[in-house]
Amino acid sequence: MGAPFDISYVFSFLPKLLTTLGTTLLIVACSLLAGVLVGFLIALPRLYKVPVLKTCAEIYISFFRGTPILIQLFLFYYGLPEILKLVSVDVTRTPVLFFVILTYGLHTGAFMSEMIRASVTAVDRGQVEAAYATGMTSFQAFSRIVLPQALGIAIPVFSNLVIALLKDTSLAFTLGVMEMTGKAQTLGSISQHFIETYIALALIYLVISFTIEKLLLVAERRLLRHEERSSPVKKMFRLQKNGSYRRIIAELGPGKGGGGL
Repeated sequence: MGAPFDISYVFSFLPKLLTTLGTTLLIVACSLLAGVLVGFLIALPRLYKVPVLKTCAEIYISFFRGTPILIQLFLFYYGLPEILKLVSVDVTRTPVLFFVILTYGLHTGAFMSEMIRASVTAVDRGQVEAAYATGMTSFQAFSRIVLPQALGIAIPVFSNLVIALLKDTSLAFTLGVMEMTGKAQTLGSISQHFIETYIALALIYLVISFTIEKLLLVAERRLLRHEERSSPVKKMFRLQKNGSYRRIIAELGPGKGGGGL
């Protein structure tokens, strides 16, 4: 049994937990960057239906979407060095943070690729054909017609992926990374005030998630600012966009892209 509940510990733990916020945000930022890059590379073969690469992309996505992130962390941290030893590459002195970011980046990339693919295919093909008819090149049609609409469609799902990634970083402490959850474990063990520690931790995660959601909501509205609120085109686009959200979330599967706050 822990010590009796004392609300004052919640406020005293907050600044102590915030000292490890930088590590948590570093994992999120680097994993997102890696995830977006990997997501584009994985989405392209599926968008353009490249025979062999398309199959490889599907296997990659199935693995990272179908296995728990905790198991992936253990496989990369303990398994990758052993595999690399077979080719005389020693990574035993590599910081554990590298393996954490690598795992989260590859994991996020699988979901990002599905988001990118679904967002691009949600844009009406007729608009692209009309762009070609006016003399636009493929790059111009993509950058001027497809990309702005795809971004507007993708941002709500992207927001959910970022928040899910933020919460998933709480598992990094299982490999010894001293991020916020690891710090909370240490504080709870020392003080025996576990409930107060996790209340403080939950408040920090809640504030950060709420901030991310609101910032990306502003970005979504900015991307769609050219749409008039009362125009029939706007209403039609909303119906199409809502259907696209449902389709993207359905394709992402359970565990990611769920409802926001």
